[in-house]
Amino acid sequence: MSNPVTIQRLATGVPGLDDALGGGLPEFSFNIIAGPPGCGKTTLAHQMMFALASPERPALYFTVLGEPPLKMLRYQQQFAFFDNAALNRSVRFISLMDDIGSGDLSEVLKRITTEVEAHDPSFVFVDSFRSVVLAGTAANNGHNAVQQFVQQLGMLMTSWQATTFLIGEYFGESDNNPVFTVADGLIWLRQSVDRDSMVRKIEIMKMRGQATLPGRHTFRIDSDGIQVFPPAPAPTQVLAHASAVAAADPAPIARRLAMGVPHLDEMLGGGLPLGYSLLVAGPSGSGKSVLAAAFLAAGARNGETGVIATFEQSPNRSRDRTIVELIDGDRVGLVDSRAPDLSMGEVLLLLLREIERLKATRVVIDSLSGFELALAPTFHKDFRQNLGRMLATLAATGVTVLMTSELEDRYTDLRFSPYGTAFMTDAIIVQRYIEVDSRLLRMIAVVKVRASQHSNDLREYTIDGDGIRIGDRLDDFEGLLGGRPTRKERDVHVELDTTADDG
Repeated sequence: MSNPVTIQRLATGVPGLDDALGGGLPEFSFNIIAGPPGCGKTTLAHQMMFALASPERPALYFTVLGEPPLKMLRYQQQFAFFDNAALNRSVRFISLMDDIGSGDLSEVLKRITTEVEAHDPSFVFVDSFRSVVLAGTAANNGHNAVQQFVQQLGMLMTSWQATTFLIGEYFGESDNNPVFTVADGLIWLRQSVDRDSMVRKIEIMKMRGQATLPGRHTFRIDSDGIQVFPPAPAPTQVLAHASAVAAADPAPIARRLAMGVPHLDEMLGGGLPLGYSLLVAGPSGSGKSVLAAAFLAAGARNGETGVIATFEQSPNRSRDRTIVELIDGDRVGLVDSRAPDLSMGEVLLLLLREIERLKATRVVIDSLSGFELALAPTFHKDFRQNLGRMLATLAATGVTVLMTSELEDRYTDLRFSPYGTAFMTDAIIVQRYIEVDSRLLRMIAVVKVRASQHSNDLREYTIDGDGIRIGDRLDDFEGLLGGRPTRKERDVHVELDTTADDG
């Protein structure tokens, strides 16, 4: 039995697209780029063309547009990928407007054949191919001529060993068009307006000979062109990671990280185990961000770098001096996107880039509440699932993650996150308020640390110019109050005790 043919995969030059394609674009494939007007089809085609073409492997770009090619090029030149030096050297633009005027598809095919024979391209683009199809359908009163044209064009490009792209405006997958059957690959672009956000998605509906990433992946168009954000691993990987940690004997935890808050390492059983995810939950003003800053600063003192993703407000130089100094010194990377169409995939990519750039070992997400609000509305319903995937991906890099979660302190209701994500984390620290003698005191407790012993003390803490200071245990309520505890204090005490061994 002969060995199978090896199909070379080409790098598209579009960040994230090769991952969605399953490793790149198959060489010599016959592909459709489809979608409604304005979704980025031409931009995607140009970005791939300039990345793939070279003087040794040139590209032909046939235009069938309602506007002059020069007008199209004027706008496409605004993107960073556009290379004026490549024009007429590795990239050639050819107009087919006159050829489709008669509606005779054989003449169009003849013109394409003539140009292909003259320039011997490795890449061929036809934009907009739907204009060719509509002209042929109107003139020949049916799809037979169109189907024959498509088949002949496909055979021609295969014989010339050219990777081909047909760009067309299609509004739904159900469009009855023979192009979809003949094509080796079908890349579908979509866009929708959700409140004030423009959400763009790309789907690899078909790619022969390779496994693509299923589903619709968000993408962004900016001055650099198109960037695709493929999905993170499935949330089941988070549970697998947690199960592996829980099944291990507590003794093998080789290294623990200092939190940067005196006595907190002791409460955690010796520090936070390397590679764990920690949820710090508490009401507004309880010091979650202060604790997160101390965590990053402790890493910097030990020669470690970190990354902080902040979604509520940027670090303030007068208020958040520690974080600002670490960012200015490039000891901590900052992810601080204010894009109205932000997606979970984009945030994850930004985090991974900073982790790779700094070789970071500590990551802070401050906070989950702001994170959800920063996302485009269409992503809110899948927030829990996508957050699980993000944690799985971060866990795979080996970083230690601290997340903060805003909670409403209602005294009788102890919740760690409004998203039901506490089970995904390896450790939980809760911060609460209690009322004593008409004063609000802050208290802190370690609720869980997987596969490790930890303190179940309730301790008072204060916040001053030097950060968080953890004080005495709060088990002697009568000593604090000079009498019996109020019902609110008893409720806090009971709720924490009954939840402390969860997970």
